Amino acid sequence: MSDLDVQIPTAFDPFAEANAGDAGAAAGSKDYVHVRIQQRNGRKSLTTVQGLKKEFSYSKILKDLKKEFCCNGTVVQDTELGQFTNMDEDV
Repeated sequence: MSDLDVQIPTAFDPFAEANAGDAGAAAGSKDYVHVRIQQRNGRKSLTTVQGLKKEFSYSKILKDLKKEFCCNGTVVQDTELGQFTNMDEDV
C-alpha cells in the first residue's frame, strides 16, 4: 500500500466570528425575545412578544406592527411574566 497523506479535519466552528463579538458580555446575560403564536379558532391566531428591552417604546412598536400586519394589539403588564405585547391577527 502506498502512504496516503490523510488529513483529519479539526473542529470547525461556523459561528466563531459571531461569538467573538459577544466576548465582552458576561456568560448567562443574554437577552432573549420570545415570539409565541397560539392558534385560536379557524384562521385566528394570537401572537405574543415577550422580552423586549425596557428602553424601547412598546406603544410605537405595537403601532407599527398593527399597521404592517393589519391586526389589533395591546400592551399588557404582567407582574409574574413581565411586560409583553399581544396581537390578534387573521392568518
